[in-house]
Amino acid sequence: MTTRPPSRKPSTRKATPRNAPAKPARPATPVPAPARPAAAPAKPPANARPPVPPFDPAELAASLAAAAERSARVIGDFAARQAAAPHVFEDELGLGKAFLELSSQMLANPAKLAEAQLGLWNDYMNLWQSSFLRMVGAEAAPVVEPDKGDKRFRHEDWQQLFLFDYIKQSYLIAARWLHHNVASVEGLDDTTKRKVDFFTRQYIDALAPSNFALTNPEVFRETIATGGGNLVKGLNNLLGDIERGNGRVRISMTDPKAFELGVNIATTPGKVVFRNDLIELIQFEPLTKKQFQRPLLVMPPWINKYYILDLREKNSFLRWCDQQGMTVFVISWVNPDAKLAAKNFEDYMLEGPLAALDAIADATGEKAVNAVGYCLGGTLLAATLGYMAARKDTRIASATFMTSLIDFSHAGELEVFIDEAQVASLEKKMNERGYLEGSEMANTFNLLRANDLIWSFVINNYLLGRDPFPFDLLHWNCDSTRMPAAMHSFYLRNFYMKNLLREPGGVKLGGVPIDLAKVRVPTYFVSAIEDHIAPWKTTFAGPSLVSGPSRFVLSGSGHIAGMVNPPAAEKYGFWTSDMDVRGADPDQWLAGAHAHPGSWWTDWRAWLDPHLGREVAARTPGKSGHKSLGNAPGTYARIRADG
Repeated sequence: MTTRPPSRKPSTRKATPRNAPAKPARPATPVPAPARPAAAPAKPPANARPPVPPFDPAELAASLAAAAERSARVIGDFAARQAAAPHVFEDELGLGKAFLELSSQMLANPAKLAEAQLGLWNDYMNLWQSSFLRMVGAEAAPVVEPDKGDKRFRHEDWQQLFLFDYIKQSYLIAARWLHHNVASVEGLDDTTKRKVDFFTRQYIDALAPSNFALTNPEVFRETIATGGGNLVKGLNNLLGDIERGNGRVRISMTDPKAFELGVNIATTPGKVVFRNDLIELIQFEPLTKKQFQRPLLVMPPWINKYYILDLREKNSFLRWCDQQGMTVFVISWVNPDAKLAAKNFEDYMLEGPLAALDAIADATGEKAVNAVGYCLGGTLLAATLGYMAARKDTRIASATFMTSLIDFSHAGELEVFIDEAQVASLEKKMNERGYLEGSEMANTFNLLRANDLIWSFVINNYLLGRDPFPFDLLHWNCDSTRMPAAMHSFYLRNFYMKNLLREPGGVKLGGVPIDLAKVRVPTYFVSAIEDHIAPWKTTFAGPSLVSGPSRFVLSGSGHIAGMVNPPAAEKYGFWTSDMDVRGADPDQWLAGAHAHPGSWWTDWRAWLDPHLGREVAARTPGKSGHKSLGNAPGTYARIRADG
């Protein structure tokens, strides 16, 4: 699950994984902290802007008139839809109850509330004093500063112009005060506490002065320079996104015409050698004269498209494995519709990895593979290994888990969206249409990093009136997938809510009780230190649930950039330790870990070497066993949920 995308955080506090112990002093990393995903292309300087076209009043008036006409049409369409489908407001997230409980607990301790108010008053007094000194030309240290990684206040006017510096500091003081007081309220249960903390941060981020035209100095300058043309262009961009979303704002994150699968993205050459209702199995063309005997089967999450592992030549994990002499197969999951509503988690196992193993044996003659599971694909890989262990099936010789949750005891900020009321409401929607809409899942993931994945585009597209930057990673992020109703309900209830995969016999698949303790194949677990989707201190429990020899490696960066990190990029680094990971404390493991520069890919390649087998003649897909059904990236990867 790979959206795709470092942890979200309040404006003035460093974020840590939900429910995680206090973060220890980190060993010296060999590389600086990342500023953006590994896949990001070079961007222009933060304060650079394209040349402003000459101001033409007549053209601006015509654009404004066209925007007004378009607005009237959009509003009319919205009103018609609302009249045709009236609905009663439902608090699906349970926010009303959560914040009512928060208010009750705060009012129950008036002394603490008064103390907090006094602290806020003192901070503003200090700001007024500091601002007065600056106004009369004296030097004055800022009362509060944004985090170094906060991109919202990079423009020089936030520091150099008195008014905007005051607005910025005033916001940061209020944001820090509000978040601290909400987070420190006692008497709330864990679920309510997580919910009010998360949505308070959403509220704080939404009210940032950078999100409004009159309080964003860059937007203010652009408006003056263009005579308001940027706002008219931004309005047209907004209306276009509303039309594209059929009445809902579907923010354009990148130019959808800039990338085409198989042309400038997902370009590693290969053939589809097998297809069923759920998967296309792609075998890639050999890039070496010889290949290792044992094939590699890669299982990406079905919550996104497989080509996150094949964005471009220079950062493609699949191409890199091919260049290492492996016969590489990858599962490309279908983007399901209502016809597949009844497909459940068991079907995803039987028609996914198990069907792929049969097809690989036909294509290569090999009965055993090395398997890699990424995110949700790793969760399925673990369940599949438990099923195979019970049936004495030895076709997987080694297993690699890329930032994969097996134990869901502390599953990160996604827990905010998973409780009985919300899952029941989600099941009702899914059962009506047979699947979970891809955009709904994408919106949830975007909220986890709202400043990067929502508000930055509001500023760029709607306030500055600019077109989104062509970005392959964001193209993939917007290429969302649906979830069959039966499968997704099973996954949420049995894994996220009940955490049954870690329990011996807690889950049955194909009539077989799954016991991960019976899994004895060698395993390699790699996680990312800043992962906000699969927190590393939770994935750290994975090796303790299986019985074979296991290695745990911690990469720098987050859920995507930490995994898609080619050696040539020389980014982020990773940590390893000689400590037995089973039963170990993650903080102690990290404190004693060794830091290494570069990519974990090289460490994994060395670990995998004994499991590759001898060299054989390079295998051309479609020459034996299954015939070619078409070129990579196949047909399933091209099915768009918004198409």
